[in-house]
Amino acid sequence: MIVTVTPNPSLDRTVLIGELRRGAVHRAEEVRLDPGGKGVNVARTLVAADRPTTCVLPTGGTEGTCLAELLAPEAVPVVEVPVGTATRSNVTLVESDGTTTKLNEPGNALSGAEIAALEERTAELATRADWVVACGSLPAGCPEDLYGRLVRAACAAGARVAVDTSGPPLREACRARADLVTPNLAELSELAERPLDRLGDVVDVAGSVQREGVSTVLVSLGADGALLVEGDSAWHATGATALVRSTVGAGDALLAGFLIAGARGPAALRHAVAYGSAAVQLPGSRMPTPDDLNFEPVRVVDVDESLTLNGTAA
Repeated sequence: MIVTVTPNPSLDRTVLIGELRRGAVHRAEEVRLDPGGKGVNVARTLVAADRPTTCVLPTGGTEGTCLAELLAPEAVPVVEVPVGTATRSNVTLVESDGTTTKLNEPGNALSGAEIAALEERTAELATRADWVVACGSLPAGCPEDLYGRLVRAACAAGARVAVDTSGPPLREACRARADLVTPNLAELSELAERPLDRLGDVVDVAGSVQREGVSTVLVSLGADGALLVEGDSAWHATGATALVRSTVGAGDALLAGFLIAGARGPAALRHAVAYGSAAVQLPGSRMPTPDDLNFEPVRVVDVDESLTLNGTAA
């Protein structure tokens, strides 16, 4: 079983418009309401691939009730941690050329007791899990070491741990020796405190993350695909994308695809990139299924290859 933990879930409303013009009145061409949050998206993708999954998330208010109701038709098993504040709502504007503008609420603060309950439920489920996957931003006021604490608790329970987050929470997860971290290029650049212009730069920084005790680093590179650093080896893969409809959830699909394929080696990277590429061709934050996949080759990293966007601009 794979347990996903999303401390800051959301309701995601996606609005399709022709072109975003600042200060203008726009008429939506299409609107979708989806369950949101990185760990939620990972769980949705895993369930669609028939992988046993449980999704742990704090829920509050009518928004939290709606979030759980939206997950029910997708048959995602949910363990709710009731909280006293409403679950946040996010808005994504998608233009006809695929340009995506996101307006994300920060999420309301959780109390100390609510954070403790989230940790307790996660530690309990970790005793029966192969992986615990902790994902996304932290709510306002949440301690920066929450993911580090979840890593240590899940590892002590015998589970492997993947973390997808950014900034200080990512640094804390690395220090706690997560098994797998999945930053995007901008997040890895922030961790390194410098721009990353070449694949070789990404490999170098991923290696420094490994030296902190992280076994595997999977980096989402946007249009440049993804890079996997595992042990002393590094591989790079790009995906075939005919039409970009929404980039929301693409990194979550990438992580889910990697886990579905065994979370090891170039075959898992190939699977991950197929999932990420499929996700950007779907509307809103709809997650791909195995029927949506197209596979491209994986190659050994060319350390001198330049990136389309460096980490400061991604």
